[in-house]
Order: sequence, then C-alpha cells, then structure tokens
Amino acid sequence: MAAERDIDDLPRNDANYTALTPLWFLERAALTHPARASVVHGPVRYTWADTYSRCRRLASALARRSVGHGSTVAVIAPNIPAIYEAHFGVPMAGAVVNCVNIRLNAATVAFLLEHSSAEVVMVDQEFFSLAEESLRIIADQKKGAFKQPLLIVIGDQTCDPAALQDALRKGAIDYEAFLESGDPEFAWKPPQDEWKSIALGYTSGTTSNPKGVVLHHRGAYLMSLSAALIWGMNEGAVYLWTLPMFHCNGWCYTWALAALCGTSICLRQVSAKAIFSAIANQGVTHFCGAPVVLNTIVNAPPADTILPLPRVVNVMTAGAAPPPSVLAAMSKLGFRITHTYGLSETYGPSTVCAWKPEWDSLPADERARLHARQGVRYVGLEGLDVVDPKTMAPVPADGTTMGEIVMRGNGVMKGYLKNPKANAEAFENGWFHSGDLGVRHADGYIEVRDRAKDIIISGGENISSLEVEKAVYLHPAVLEASVVARADEQWGESPCAFVTLKDSVDRSDEAALARDVMRFCRERLPGYWVPKSVVFGPLPKTATGKIKKHELRAKAKELGPVRKCRMKSAKAKLSAAAPAVLRRRRIASHRIGTHAKVATAGLSVALVPSRGRGVLGSPTAQSAAKNAQAQQQS
Repeated sequence: MAAERDIDDLPRNDANYTALTPLWFLERAALTHPARASVVHGPVRYTWADTYSRCRRLASALARRSVGHGSTVAVIAPNIPAIYEAHFGVPMAGAVVNCVNIRLNAATVAFLLEHSSAEVVMVDQEFFSLAEESLRIIADQKKGAFKQPLLIVIGDQTCDPAALQDALRKGAIDYEAFLESGDPEFAWKPPQDEWKSIALGYTSGTTSNPKGVVLHHRGAYLMSLSAALIWGMNEGAVYLWTLPMFHCNGWCYTWALAALCGTSICLRQVSAKAIFSAIANQGVTHFCGAPVVLNTIVNAPPADTILPLPRVVNVMTAGAAPPPSVLAAMSKLGFRITHTYGLSETYGPSTVCAWKPEWDSLPADERARLHARQGVRYVGLEGLDVVDPKTMAPVPADGTTMGEIVMRGNGVMKGYLKNPKANAEAFENGWFHSGDLGVRHADGYIEVRDRAKDIIISGGENISSLEVEKAVYLHPAVLEASVVARADEQWGESPCAFVTLKDSVDRSDEAALARDVMRFCRERLPGYWVPKSVVFGPLPKTATGKIKKHELRAKAKELGPVRKCRMKSAKAKLSAAAPAVLRRRRIASHRIGTHAKVATAGLSVALVPSRGRGVLGSPTAQSAAKNAQAQQQS
C-alpha cells in the first residue's frame, strides 16, 4: 500500500510531539491547585501537592530498588490512598501497576502474582495474610527457584494496628517508611512510546485461569478524558470511591480525577449508610457503582438514608445490565444516572447511553426502558458495532436481530499477557470480540441482550436471561434476581430464577412466593420465557458487585432437569380461540445452600399467550406464537 500523501514533509520533533500518558495530569493538578484536597480517607487528608510528592517518592523508592521498565508491581488493597498513589507512582518509575481483586482466594492470587512476574507486592494490612499465603503457594510450587518479591505492607489508621505490627514483625516493609526512602523531587520521565504498558488487570477467570489484560499509556490517557467528558464532570468534582480501584483501574477515574483536579473520597467498606453520609457530609457530587450498589441504595432502610439529597448527585453505573426499575427508582430519589457499558479489555466503560432531551417528556417507564440500553461509543473509542459473528456483517438496526458486540480503536487493550491463542481469538477479523450478544436499535443505540454463554435455548428458541431478569425485578417482593438455564427434559433448557427477597417479605410459604413470581412473569413475558423454577437466597457476587452466574449455573445443574409432565390435563383441550391455556406445571422453590429444602407446588395456572407480548427484547409475535403453539400441542 502506498504511503498517504500530505501537504508537507514536516517531521515530528521534541517540541511538537510527545507520547500521551495520564501521568501529566498529576503534575498539572499539583501546579494548578496545590492546596486543594486530592485524597481523603477518614482522618487522613492529602492535597494535590502532597499526592504529587508522595507519588514521586514511591517512584524514586522503586527505582532505587531497580524496579522500573519491564517490572510489575502488584497492589492488594481496598480503596485507600496508597492504591490511588500506585496508579501514578508505579508507572512514573517505568513499571506496570497490577491492582489485584481483594476478594480472590490465595490460590488465584498466587496464579496472578506468578503469571505477572510481580517483583513488588504492596498489600493492605488487612490482606497481608492473603498475600503471605499466596506467596507460600508459589514457593511450594517453584521450590528452590522461587525469588521472594519485595513485600510492602500498607497501614491504615482506620483499622486495628495489630495486623500491621504482625506484618512488620514478619519482615514486611512499612509503606510510609518506604516512601520516606524516596525523593519527593524525583525527576520521573514519561514513556518514550505511548504504546508502553501502564497497567495490568485480570479477568474473572470463571471457567479457566484468569487472563491478564494489558493496557497502554495512550489508551489510559484518552479513556480517562473520555470518561470525564461523557459524564459532564466539572473541574473540582468530589468523587466517592464506591467502585473498587482494582476494577479496571477504577474505570479510569483514578487518572481522570487528576485531570479535573478533583477530590477522591475513599470508602473502605461500601454501604448505603456510608454513601448517604458521604453525600451529606463530604460534598460528594459523583460516584460509580454496579447495579447491585444502586439496588442497595434504593432498598436502604430509612435509618440509613439522608433524604432529600442536598444536591444532585451524579451516578454512573456499569458492570452488568441494570434493570429499568432500579434506574427509575434511583432517579426518583434525586440521583442523575449515566448508564455505561464496557469490559476490562476496553479500559472499563466504553459506551454510554447518551441522554436525549426529547426523552424528558416521555412517561417514566419509557424513559427507564430507553435508559437501560448500552447506547453509543465513547468519544475515545473509534469503532462499535453489532455483527453476525460468522460473516462480520452488521445486523439490521431493528432492535430484534441479535449479533455480537465488537469494538476497535485506542480504547481497546494491547492484548492478553502471555496468551497468543486468546489474542488471536479476541482480535479476529480486526475487531475486539466482546462475547456479548446485543441488538442495534433504529436510533443507532446498542443494547446488550446477554453473554453468549448465558443465552437460554428452549425448544430451539433463544431466551434472553437479561430480559427475564428485568421482569422478575419488577415484582414488589424481589430485591435481586438472576436467571440462568436449567436442564429441561421437554425443552432442553428452561429459565431458572435465583431470587433474593426484600427483608420485609414474609418467607413462611416460599412455594406460594415462587408461584406468584411466575404468575407475575406470565403477565409480562411470552409463556416459554417464564421461569419454571425459582430459587430463593442470597446471590453470590464478585468484588465489583457482579453476580457470579457461573456459580448459579452450577447450582441449577445440581438441581437436575425440570421433569417432563407426563399427565395430560383435560384443561389443555380448551378452545383454540382462548387467549391462554391452563397447563399443569411443576413449580419448584429451593433454598440456596447445602442443606436446601425443596418445596413444590402441584397444579398451577400458566398463561401461555397465543401472541407474542409487546415487551422490549422479546421475539417477534410470530416467533412467540409459534413457540406457544408448539408448547400447547405438547
């Protein structure tokens, strides 16, 4: 291919070109607002001048121990100042920061530390035993070949000092002492190449070993600015860290807040009470959270809330598809919701459901429905589409034809660390393949319908677990819900709903509750989309609030298949003109746990519509009618 022509032959030079990196944001913040609060954690308050100095000390102390280019520094910590500082101090030394999920077990952490070749492990005092056990596992595996990484323990004034003292007795270096060994005027250098790695993060690894997602300086710079821009964040924003910084580097807001000279309010333990308190007492203007966090706020007891809100509080949600009912409830409380979507491989959120003024006049339910879509690409992402995964042809913008969501551009990762096979699959045909199934609507907005592995195939028809979940969430007794496939003797698979009930709900007759949930769903969904089994109990979640569907699928497998009904009911011979038929169906209500009690209900009324219901994301009327007819004939 011939080189592109230009009007000149002017070259790049040091005066007109430098590699993009978010590290410059911190230097500017310290220059512009040196006395403004940068990070607040309990009694600890740092200014931007303090934070810049501390990050330079960290970079200097690492460099003095030959930690720099080609090195990885692991950080095992909740939302405390040190993990924020690591996002700047580590790459200022030329190294790569790897923030580790604090809820992982020791075996998984050991895999991450070994796979990333971590030369330094910075660990919060509360999680020192986790790091210690993880390193012991690696030592046992490698035997004499193991080289102990530099182990630094981070103290926290809000915690019992006993854990810190124990770590120090075992030879760990105190974080504050480590900083004191560094130079506050350290002359850090930006990367020569913006393609250089700045951060490493690991996927959940629910079905295999986690994959290491490598991010570069250019992407971090562009997505940080995009994150601030699409949210309309103002300079000096006060941001509450409800989102773990170890999750996709805090969706790039670690770096974005420095660009805005904003203030980080650290929250070690997330609760509705702590969130409302921070809003009332610390001037919080923004926070992020998965839908489960929003659900906690919506259902918080009055004693934990401080309402009305003293100001409009901006909330960004992502991490899972939020039920429209939760979005509507948050809006009623006075929160302004921005709905985004993305993956670890796209620096966190990379699409946004950009609000349109004409939506303001719509009914609340319609606004919530539109708002629940995943929207359009970020400013910093150049390509977003929904395609047929076999042909890569874009699907029609009809809101019903499903395809795979794919991305391309500067907001996509460099690749997976030491995993060429996964990289070849992820980047096939010049796009990043998300593994998420979605549709494109007539207005160009995309909507996630499911993960490919979460689609339920019943009698040859696809059922979106997300659409079923939306219906279940609307039930007044439901606090949380997740739907997975359960084996079904007649249909192959059928929906199984796992439900957490609200505290106020009477649980004395769970079989009746299960029947009511199913009745409720029949009024809103095609008949074959209605869950055939309902399981009550707490839902397993990741550290970022995502529901662990792989665990629920395992539980559904333990339940065994839904049995085929072998009794022919005379009621099934009702007139074909009737809008619904009575069918005998076994309804199971199970309690999550090892010692689960199974309650079953005998005869129930299952409304199977003769026409597809007009719900967003349901199949066409013809498809629904065809499936309903097939079920009636069975």
